[in-house]
Parts: sequence; C-alpha cells; structure tokens
Amino acid sequence: MTGNPEATDATRPGKAAARRAPRAVKLDAVCAQATDLALEAAREVGGEMVGAPADVTADGERLVTHRFAALQPGYSGWYWTVTVARAPRSKHVTVSEVALLPGSDALLAPEWVPWSERLRPGDLGVGDLLPTAPDDDRLVPGYVLSDDPELAEVEYEIGFGRPRVMSRLGRDETAERWYTSRSGPESDLAKAAPARCGTCGFYLQLAGSLGSIFGACGNLFAPDDGRIVSADHGCGAHSEALVEPTPPVPPAPMALDDDIEVIRTTHTPGSVEDSTDAEPLGHG
Repeated sequence: MTGNPEATDATRPGKAAARRAPRAVKLDAVCAQATDLALEAAREVGGEMVGAPADVTADGERLVTHRFAALQPGYSGWYWTVTVARAPRSKHVTVSEVALLPGSDALLAPEWVPWSERLRPGDLGVGDLLPTAPDDDRLVPGYVLSDDPELAEVEYEIGFGRPRVMSRLGRDETAERWYTSRSGPESDLAKAAPARCGTCGFYLQLAGSLGSIFGACGNLFAPDDGRIVSADHGCGAHSEALVEPTPPVPPAPMALDDDIEVIRTTHTPGSVEDSTDAEPLGHG
C-alpha cells in the first residue's frame, strides 16, 4: 500500500481539485421551454426586427437566456437576447431582461478613440477650434525662468503678449518633424537638386536656434515657396542653377557641283522695244 493512509480528502490533490472545479450549470427545462414568452417580450422591444430563435443557454440556477436573430440592417451577427427566470419550486416563468447584443461574429464599430488621439495634420478646417491642453509639454509659460537661451531672448521683451512659448521639447519635436518631411534632405526632390537650399539666394533663414538648419523658401517658382525647408534640402529652382550653353553646331560644308552646263538664251521682243527709253521709277 502506498501513500499516506491517514491523509484526508482535503489533503489529497486529486479530490481537492475536483471539489474546487466549478460545476457546470444545468439548463432549467421549464425556463428553456418558455420560447414563446421570450419571443413575445423581444418583439415588444424590437418589433418586426426580431427573427427566428437561435439558441438557449443557462446563465445560472433557474436562469436561462433565449437568443433570436436580429434583422436590423447593419447589425449582422447581432441577437435579441431575452433572459427569463423562475422561483424555486415554481413553474411560473418571468422575463428579467431584453437586450440587443452582439454575437461572436458580429459587425462592431471600432474601439472609440479620443479626438485628441484621432486628430491628424491637415484635419483642421475653416472655423474649427483646436484647444491646447494646459499641461502641453510643447509649451511653457512666457515668464518662466529657464536656462534655455531661446526663452532668455524673449522673456523680458517689452510688450511681449504671449502667455506661453514653445519649450525646448516642442522645438526638438518640430525640428525632427520638419527634417524628416518632404522638405528635408531625404526627399526625391532634394536628392535630384543641383545644390542645397542653404546656398540659394531665395533661402530666408529662421531666427533663433532653429535657424541653424531651417529657413523659408522665397522663390515664387519653387515647389516649396512659402514653406519651411532644411538648409540641406534643394530643388531645381536654385538661384545658381544655370542652364549650360549648348555648344555651337559647325555649319555643314558647302557642296559644289563641278559639272557646270552653260545655257545661252535669246531675248524674245515683247510689248516694249529694246531701243525704247525706260520709264522713270521715281528714285531720282
């Protein structure tokens, strides 16, 4: 004989686990047969949009849910669910709840995302307002004392009316966004350019720390006119992009025919005789 003969059922792993395992809920037959009652309750809410019975499930002791197909357009995979119950030792079934719920293969709307996370560049239209959070890390109060030289240049300006200015973090994020955009050095336009924007006469350098790498394009005919570009960006409208002169084409040698045939003609008198004086032409 193996094992501990004095071990109780509580100390034996097999039997203890069996006791702790949840017992399957038995489907109550009386509640399960109340299909007509459940269908009537569902149609009081859903009307003609309640379809045929789908299934019946046990939710608890004498607690059963009937499901009916939903016929609403756009609600594919949804069901009208009616939960019924009865008291112990009673055959009277009552309706507890009616709801329209999605099934496992239902067509659902995507998870809701706050507007501040859905917003994308270019979404702001005419008349739209975009409030900035009070704790936005990209901004700091205009009067804050900082070791940032950008803020030190403007914090004591007379008549300075901006309550908040861009923080160092905000400028770093802006510089990275601009540099990796189509106005940066990695765009196809810049790679095919004859020279860089920093050497162009139409390049207007920004002030402050961002001016070391960014400026605005002032060339009417450039694709980035009026936009911020990096100094190492470029395009074909560079001020020093000159068209190479086309080399002159030498004239073709004159072809002479050495075989010359001399043809003599005789004058046939017309209406004017050769001896007649010519009429004055008005030149003298």
